Amino acid sequence: MNQAASWAKRSAAAVWHPCTQMQWLEEHPVHLIQSAQGAWLVEEQGRRVLDAISSWWVNLWGHGHPAIVAALKDQLDRLDHVMLAGLTHQPVVELSERLSLRTGGSLGHCFYGSDGASATEMALKMSAHYWRHQGQPNKNSFIALAHGYHGETLGALGVTDIPLFRTAYAALIRGAHTIPAPDSRIPGSEARSLEALATYLAAHQGEVAALILEPLVQAAAGMVFHSPEYVRAVLACCRHHDVHVIADEIAVGFGRTGTFFAYEQSGITPDFLCLSKGITGGFLPLSVVLTQDPLYQAFYAEGVDRAFLHSHSYTGNPLACRAALVVQQLFDETGILALNQARQAQMAQQVAPLFAHPRITQGRQRGMIWACEVIDPPAHFARRFHARAWEAGVLLRPIGHTLYFMPPLNLTGEELDFLVSRTLETLEEVLA
Repeated sequence: MNQAASWAKRSAAAVWHPCTQMQWLEEHPVHLIQSAQGAWLVEEQGRRVLDAISSWWVNLWGHGHPAIVAALKDQLDRLDHVMLAGLTHQPVVELSERLSLRTGGSLGHCFYGSDGASATEMALKMSAHYWRHQGQPNKNSFIALAHGYHGETLGALGVTDIPLFRTAYAALIRGAHTIPAPDSRIPGSEARSLEALATYLAAHQGEVAALILEPLVQAAAGMVFHSPEYVRAVLACCRHHDVHVIADEIAVGFGRTGTFFAYEQSGITPDFLCLSKGITGGFLPLSVVLTQDPLYQAFYAEGVDRAFLHSHSYTGNPLACRAALVVQQLFDETGILALNQARQAQMAQQVAPLFAHPRITQGRQRGMIWACEVIDPPAHFARRFHARAWEAGVLLRPIGHTLYFMPPLNLTGEELDFLVSRTLETLEEVLA
């Protein structure tokens, strides 16, 4: 047994892998990753595999970016961790200032957690607690979009509408009201969604604390797009009925949709902004919720009962915040958003052969996200495609029959060509 097979066997015996049926590992053992650099993962024998989904959407600048590595080494010599209750440190202060500046100062007072689901939980609790402080304790329910995904802890599952994640835990979940999802591929879907929202709020505004949505792209739903105008109309409707809007940009923030924050394209400002994943460039776990100042002020008082009663042991970890600061600096220094906007036509030409395949439909792109649907896929398509794509040198994980790319923002033209060609080869083999 070679080293990789030995480690795979030990992993299957000792590690419970996420979003994985462990029995499948008998047929498709896990792969041992020895190192990674840029867009590439490196296996034991030096074989390289293109990470086309940024390791679950976190690696904005690829693996092992030297600027982030150097900053973390420096931070290790200074401060590893300190509790944030009554103490502070330079990286968390500077990061909070930089993030607020990205919003034009309209959102601030960053509250930190460790992962995306934690950010969702924090925003939901903040909203309901705010209304309690305003003498409206009955405003404690939430609205979410059909097929939306906001995390897998119990509170986050309450506003997640994907049966695969919810069904097993239904008895434990306090559900939200769901409205029809907008889908730019379906004429009239945005209007129907907005009508359902307005109708529900007219009857229940005294019960609803907030609506949560992923601006522009419902990622786990299968990269379902909607327009900036829809987001703007949602906010206007919620404002009219005195209901908060929580923008979940855990997956779609940090340049993924073409602007730094997705909500910017709508010309609005949400009440809460949830961030995670790409915030540290994929180096360390970190999440944050930014709020409008009147919401923060509602908790500013003498009694501890009016404080926001939520904490994580690793809140605002200095190492994670230092990595996140370098991520911010890289956006400023590289001008990557403008560069990619200038490359859009070229990238569209590169992806065109995939979108033109006779078994592909609904090819679409928003920023650095590409997606399409496979017509009449075979049984177990996603699992089979994932396994075969790995053999072809690409890490891809289709969502049902949706194929998508969400690579690092600085993917080169040559790497995109490689990705498209290997995806086409894999598609032909799996469909055959």
